[in-house]
Amino acid sequence: MKFPIISACAISFAMSVQVQAADIIYDYADVVDATPLFKTVRISIPKEECWNERVPHHGNRHNRRNSDALGSVLGGVIGGAIGNEVGHSKKNKQVGAVVGAIVGSTIGKSIASNNGKRHDKVTYTTEEVCRVYQDYYEEDRVIGYSVRYRYNNKSYTTRMKSDPGDTIKLRLAISPAR
Repeated sequence: MKFPIISACAISFAMSVQVQAADIIYDYADVVDATPLFKTVRISIPKEECWNERVPHHGNRHNRRNSDALGSVLGGVIGGAIGNEVGHSKKNKQVGAVVGAIVGSTIGKSIASNNGKRHDKVTYTTEEVCRVYQDYYEEDRVIGYSVRYRYNNKSYTTRMKSDPGDTIKLRLAISPAR
């Protein structure tokens, strides 16, 4: 007994859906006005700016260290030899050699260091230097249209993505008043 009732309900529902689909019709209305709607957007454009820059280059500092060490050693050897010659006894000669080596080493390093400073040349090269920065500008973009149209002597307004032109297609659903 339940089966015929369920079947009748399903058939009735299917018929009502078909009736509703048959009650939709299409018509056209005259467009009275279509006003573009704008939105201001900020646009970023990366730009590169380059310029030439003079860059200083100092002489090789590694060679200066070697020169300082060579000056110390040479000064120490010469100072030791002179100190050895100055002393009269064996013990005085040894003390004189040590003191002479220390003093000679210090003087030799100082002379080599000063010579290195005088001969240290600074050279310059021109190098291109660049940086990237963001440049901004604003632009108005159309985001839609406010459309005013007339249908059956009544005015309506809607919003559309594009300009509809002179007429607008309407979908009309006809159903009984309740």
